[in-house]
Amino acid sequence: MSSPEEAKLELFLQWLQVNGAQFRGCKIKYCDFNKGFGVYSSNESPEDGVLLVVPLNLAITPMRVLQDPLIGAECRAMFEEGEVDDRFLMILFLTVERLRNNSSWKPYLDMLPTTFGNPLWFTDDELLELRGTTLYRATELRKKDLLSVFKDKVKDLVKKLLVLDGDSESEVCFEDFLWANSIFWSRALNLPLPHSYVFPQIQEDQDTTYPVDKNSEMSTSHSCSGEPINENDRKRFEAHGNDNEVNGMTSTSKQGETVWVEGLLPGIDFCNHDLKAVATWEVDGTGLVTEVPLSMYLISALQTPLPVEKEISISYGNKGNEELLYLYGFVVDNNPDDYLMVHYPGEAIQNISFSDFKGQLLVAQNAAMRCLLPKNLLDHGFFPTGSSNNKANNTCEADRICGFSWSGYRTTPSYLNKLVFPEDFMTALRTIAMQEDEVSKVSSLLEELVGSEGERQPSKTEIRTAVWETCGDSGGLQLLVDLLQKKMMDLEESSGTEDCDAELLENACISGSPEQHTSMEANDLARHKLMSRNRWSSIVYRRGQKELTRLFLKEAEHALQLSLSEGN
Repeated sequence: MSSPEEAKLELFLQWLQVNGAQFRGCKIKYCDFNKGFGVYSSNESPEDGVLLVVPLNLAITPMRVLQDPLIGAECRAMFEEGEVDDRFLMILFLTVERLRNNSSWKPYLDMLPTTFGNPLWFTDDELLELRGTTLYRATELRKKDLLSVFKDKVKDLVKKLLVLDGDSESEVCFEDFLWANSIFWSRALNLPLPHSYVFPQIQEDQDTTYPVDKNSEMSTSHSCSGEPINENDRKRFEAHGNDNEVNGMTSTSKQGETVWVEGLLPGIDFCNHDLKAVATWEVDGTGLVTEVPLSMYLISALQTPLPVEKEISISYGNKGNEELLYLYGFVVDNNPDDYLMVHYPGEAIQNISFSDFKGQLLVAQNAAMRCLLPKNLLDHGFFPTGSSNNKANNTCEADRICGFSWSGYRTTPSYLNKLVFPEDFMTALRTIAMQEDEVSKVSSLLEELVGSEGERQPSKTEIRTAVWETCGDSGGLQLLVDLLQKKMMDLEESSGTEDCDAELLENACISGSPEQHTSMEANDLARHKLMSRNRWSSIVYRRGQKELTRLFLKEAEHALQLSLSEGN
């Protein structure tokens, strides 16, 4: 008798093939307790490296939702009024389809996980492991926001749509909506689709078009927006989007344009993440590569044929554990792409001296109140670790003012090329840290530039130069040291030091993982401490944050000593 997983998989594979998917050198199978299902190489090894082809007609995109026979009309009305965005449409669609008794997507939906490792699914005790980290507050805010959206908009709307489908019995609960939200954020891809596919024009003599609102044409290729770490905490993670890279995209269209659209593509979305990806995915608009026009295909990234039964992984992008845990529900131990976020709380500006004047200077200088500090920046600092991937050059000093001094009082700092902190952030800290006499001097210098009548506005560079001339680096660096020390205190307050976390991880045994338990001797089990996968992930993440805080604090303290000794 087949297991429940095997039965679901068999139905899903039949559904994929009926809908035009082609397995050319891979198969989907159950991995393990932690990963669920994954994609593995099969006996066949295609010469062109194409492993799996899935028609784009199987993609769940905003356009598909707007054209859906059941919920399309309702969604179009909300979309045209600006009540919802394209992401909400897909999450709503997943919520409804999960509850429909006769959903045509059932073979796919049954294959999807029902619980997740992201903090929205943590127990109260597990969530406490994140205290002191950025994710703790972000998760609280996000869950509160999702509950509000569910009560105010989703609950009655889903019930109404189910009644339209002839189902007056099913009840929608918050967990259904939370499930759909997690499915979208953990599996959606940023698809580079041909313009003609997104907005298909029927034969001119028919003079009709598909009912897709033109407003749904939007680029969703996001990068970090740098939202402040306060009430908008969660937005920073969402702004990252799902930015899996597309290498050598082959899609073309009559208009020669590509439209980036977020969507789920059944089959390819079962590829798990690995830093050393085995495959990439691409879009074939014309069918020249796959002989299946308007399709997405999985292609091997290796020069040699894949070994049989090797898991086929893709890269989700260069993401730190903070983002991996928040969006996907897993972490990478010793992640080379880890980063630390440091910020000066915007609300604190109101409580500093000369807040109005300093606020105007911050805006005029395009100063950043927060910064991401990637781990690999440390390779270019005073104390190179040599352990992180050395992919990026240090460009922090690229925008640093070259003509440092008008009067000759300031000299170019000896440490300039070793300072790992971004100049836009240092600009903010110098400005915030200005003392009363320094404020007056900056104001006088700027008056000299523009005239007492204010004939023109000073440029960003001129203002930055005036602040540097007056203040140097020591005030800003002292403020940076204070911020990093406060961050370390917050991180250690509830969970102890970095060494405490390392000891917990060394003795950890993940509960609920039969494979691990059966491979351990009884004595080892007694010596190790059972913990949930979620708790383990939290400790890995927070240990990494403590490590980065310690290392960047060391950099800031050394830079402060040098700036004081050089009179800067």
